[in-house]
Amino acid sequence: MKHYWFILLLLVSLPLYGLPPLQLFIDLTEENGVLKLPPGTYAGPAVINKPMTLDGEGQVTIDSGDDGTVLTVRADNTVVRGLHLTNSGSSHDKMDAGILVDADNTLIEHNTIDNSLFGINLHQANDNIVRDNVVASKQRELTLRGDGIRLWYSSGNLLERNELVETRDLVFANSPDNRIIDNRIRNSRIGMEFVFSPGNEVKGNHISDNTSGLVVIYSDDLHIHGNRIRDLRNSTGSALAIKESSQVEVNDNEFAHCAIGLIVNSPIHPENITDLHHNQFVYNDVAMYFYGEKGGHKIHDNRFEENHTEVMVSGVSSALYNDWRGNYWDDYDGYDHDGDGIGDLPHEIYIFADRIWMDRPMARFYRGSPVLELVDFAERLAPFSPPKLILRDPEPRVR
Repeated sequence: MKHYWFILLLLVSLPLYGLPPLQLFIDLTEENGVLKLPPGTYAGPAVINKPMTLDGEGQVTIDSGDDGTVLTVRADNTVVRGLHLTNSGSSHDKMDAGILVDADNTLIEHNTIDNSLFGINLHQANDNIVRDNVVASKQRELTLRGDGIRLWYSSGNLLERNELVETRDLVFANSPDNRIIDNRIRNSRIGMEFVFSPGNEVKGNHISDNTSGLVVIYSDDLHIHGNRIRDLRNSTGSALAIKESSQVEVNDNEFAHCAIGLIVNSPIHPENITDLHHNQFVYNDVAMYFYGEKGGHKIHDNRFEENHTEVMVSGVSSALYNDWRGNYWDDYDGYDHDGDGIGDLPHEIYIFADRIWMDRPMARFYRGSPVLELVDFAERLAPFSPPKLILRDPEPRVR
């Protein structure tokens, strides 16, 4: 122990030899021990190969000098807390990151990661807790940044109260049964992307000013609830997109000020439906967009307010064959004579001039223009052909 403190004081007091290497202090720490470094900056990269606690108490910076991954954790039951990790390498092939976790049952908390290509990379890592971290990528074009948090073949992890700013994506690849709770993601590309990752819970997250919010591909049994996804104005993006995924439950979410609130296709099997209830779609260009539509979704008790278009369909499909019931539509024209809160007549949506920009995406630029408004008025006044019914809610709510 005397040699430990002698080397520590020597290295800290000799700045002309460069930054003291973090790896030396890790190697001198006993298994299951606690390493609390004096405030200052230390050199990475470094690797933890034994269970221990590394606690910077918010006063320690690890600088990798633009080389490799700043800190790699390869030992189970390790704690990494209170560090500022910066200046990783720039290799996408090697996935240079602030922290690489290749272990189970670790705790990664209260760290700040910046100027690192990838933020936190969980690689075949299970049952870890990643919480209260702040992550920013390198200042590059959006597509050339690394992912803020990336999970690959990792399950049973808790990602909680992390803040991702100006990263690329938060990615789950072949990573089932994780919990993603109360995180904030902004000024990035895709808030969260699930690929072959069933059984995840996405709760209470706030995603804003991204290109897209949540993208779900081949990932069944997701529970997406209580999230706020706002201000996604890119014309190709959406708050939530679901493709070839069954038994996805979407409830109590807010989709606001987005180009498209929800993009969804038909379930792979008729019995495996998507359940949408108690969501709010407000001030979106398009609230819900269906493609390849064959029906089967359960859409109950949602609110549609101040959207330019409530429902859009692709090609010759319609949304008639979904289970619509008890939704609130701010443009409902019916009455509620018996006062039970349910409209006396069904709410029906027909396509008039909307068909022009639905069939021709380039015409979307003119949506809402006086010319198309005039065409729409003429179509409703004296249609050349019967308008197409695409939606019927038999029990619309009026309040």
